[in-house]
Amino acid sequence: MRKRFDLNIEKILEDWKTYHAIREVIANAIDEQILTKTEPIKIFKNKDGKWHIRDFGRGLRYEHLTQKENDEKLKDPHIIGKFGIGLKDALATFDRHNVKVFIKSKHGDITIGKSQKHGFEDIVTLHAYIFPPSDPNFIGTEFILEGLSDEDIERAKDLFLIFSGEKIIEKTDYGWVLKKKSDVARIYINGVKVAEEENFLFSYNITSLTKKIRHALNRERTNVGRSAYSDRVKSILLSCKSKKVAEFLADDLKNYFTGEMHDELKWIDVQEHAVKILNATEKVVFLTPEELMTATNMVDEARLGGYKIITIPKNLKDRIRGVKDIAGKPIRDLEEFYSEYEESFEFKFIKSNQLSEREREVFDMTDKIFSLIGGKPKIIKDVKISETMRKEMDSFTDANGAWDPKTASIIIKRDQLKSIEKYAGTLLHETAHATSGASDLTRDFEIKLTELLGKICVKLIKNKGIIRQQLNNG
Repeated sequence: MRKRFDLNIEKILEDWKTYHAIREVIANAIDEQILTKTEPIKIFKNKDGKWHIRDFGRGLRYEHLTQKENDEKLKDPHIIGKFGIGLKDALATFDRHNVKVFIKSKHGDITIGKSQKHGFEDIVTLHAYIFPPSDPNFIGTEFILEGLSDEDIERAKDLFLIFSGEKIIEKTDYGWVLKKKSDVARIYINGVKVAEEENFLFSYNITSLTKKIRHALNRERTNVGRSAYSDRVKSILLSCKSKKVAEFLADDLKNYFTGEMHDELKWIDVQEHAVKILNATEKVVFLTPEELMTATNMVDEARLGGYKIITIPKNLKDRIRGVKDIAGKPIRDLEEFYSEYEESFEFKFIKSNQLSEREREVFDMTDKIFSLIGGKPKIIKDVKISETMRKEMDSFTDANGAWDPKTASIIIKRDQLKSIEKYAGTLLHETAHATSGASDLTRDFEIKLTELLGKICVKLIKNKGIIRQQLNNG
């Protein structure tokens, strides 16, 4: 004895192909697998050429052939069929394309066909015919479909992440980053493809839906616009922590200057996040193209030290300056690299008795040189000679001397003792730093250096008696 159930389809999806209907059957099977935590679904063709799609869940009831949201599915964030899309759209499509349908579960066997609408004898509608179960002990639900081509099945399966062949690179709370299997990226929502992107670096599976996405998901569940999911894609990328994702992003960032980078890299906060990951996971230095050209010695030094040079645009450089990476460490740009170099540098001081006779003669001129400017300034406690010297930031070559305010010492590189001229010039240069408290290329430093040069000139002129003679003649 059979029952009739009017599927009550008000609007037929005329543009649906057979594979769209198959997609709905597969989606419902996967949902049941997830909800019941049963074994994976099976899709196979029997010897008669009929296709079977089977899950191992609780079994379909004819009441499920309605188009309404399911409370159980709504509560599970990983379920596909939660948007008011029912199986009856699929059944109507199968009917239109002359595909025979047989549904089997322990709750009954179901087929579909045309019958008069109850109470309206002149109207014929699509009905489900429900029969007692042929196997009351049957586990799960099985759709047996006759009249499908292999191509229909493959096109339907290709709409699902689990059958697509795209590999997961990283999972986040918002979704997954996937390695594209072709030039065209795919956007999945809970494992079902809803859109394609021609200029995305990755494919994505969105598992945490926003109101915007829910609103954009139409009955057909196809061609969802980028405006609906772009924020969620960005959230996925900003939640990534893997080195692999960051490397892909950083490598693509190289195309910034040609305008050929992928669309995700047009989001500067994504660029910044890639920098933060790489800085925490690799030995890298981030430089602008200008720095790459001007700081060639530093670049060579970094590469010799095993650092990878990553080229970034100026606006990104400004954004990351002083920012910490995902591990809480400063991002290594040009200034930070030099700061780390300074902290790790150690002077190799030379004692007086280690100097050669000629070097000692030059070094012993220290007090006489200071006398030319009125004596050693009180701020300077000591003058030291070092075999090694810190490199200067602008050229990344060894400095001739340095003022160390921590020890109140002027430190001069040993090779400056080759001549009095070199030694005196470096000593007075660092004295200007010590007494002005200013760095190179600043007005305060230049004023102080000019002042010292003036004092030296006055001292030398007085020593020759030129001023006294002029005064007498005046």
